[in-house]
Amino acid sequence: MAGAHLTRATRARSFLFLCSVLISGVAAAQQPAMPPEYRDVLADLGLTGDYSDGVLKITLMRPDLSVSVAGRRAPAAFGFSGWLAFAKGDRNVDVMMGDLVLLEEEVNPVISALLANGLEVTALHNHFLFEDPRVMYMHIHGMGDAGSLASDVKPALDLIGRVRRPDAPPPRPALPLLRGNLNADRLNRIIGTTGTIIPPVYKVVVPRTDIEVRDMGALINARMGLNSWLAVFGSDDTAAVAGDIAMLEEEVTPVVKALRANDVEVAAIHHHMTGTRPVIIFLHYWGIGPAEGLAKGFRAALDELGSHRP
Repeated sequence: MAGAHLTRATRARSFLFLCSVLISGVAAAQQPAMPPEYRDVLADLGLTGDYSDGVLKITLMRPDLSVSVAGRRAPAAFGFSGWLAFAKGDRNVDVMMGDLVLLEEEVNPVISALLANGLEVTALHNHFLFEDPRVMYMHIHGMGDAGSLASDVKPALDLIGRVRRPDAPPPRPALPLLRGNLNADRLNRIIGTTGTIIPPVYKVVVPRTDIEVRDMGALINARMGLNSWLAVFGSDDTAAVAGDIAMLEEEVTPVVKALRANDVEVAAIHHHMTGTRPVIIFLHYWGIGPAEGLAKGFRAALDELGSHRP
């Protein structure tokens, strides 16, 4: 009997394994295949990325940075990594957009490297207030074939983390990271969508699917930067929040009012892209307080989007 029981158990495990393989195979088959030229881009840049929704997305980490905001250490996932994205436009032209995370001394060497290779700098701005060291965010743009764009952007990427001021002051002492447990289910219910945990940060990305923006025929979707997002870490009682709201021009003042009414601080208001219509304005915010209140502030800002069309 014991042998028969073992056989049934073995058959059951084999059946479950076969089912999992078949399900995985179906899921893989449903994933779009990355175009070979995008695989070449990753190889040429020596980076990793993923392809979905017609976009190759590459995350640009800054492991060399240790940043504090308002005197308290902040994790990298709080908003200190950049990205590059590639999408197909008309006549098989590739559109490249990106957001580079830079120290102040890196800004102009990177600009010069981008311009020397025919790429555009479309915005330069802050995301935070009271951060140390000062961190700037540079939006870039290019059009052409994917391989050439990768070659054009690589000299600028190679400068990141390698330009240093010999007279740079040492970072000021910072308080440790806020720590504790966040009730992610409660935050999901407040915001109305499901976030993800990138330890120790809870993050939500909300696409602007009600707006169609194209560049050279390429759809500028959430993976190309048309989204609002929230990042929060700490505990339910005391958390830090940062993020970005993508707005039409007529939505700017209502969004600012919604954030300030919920004690969330506005850090910057600016564009990211040039030459696109409609004009999209981005607002960066941050704050410290109870996690539920911070999430309600983000939700209140989202509620203003799409409500003020002329």
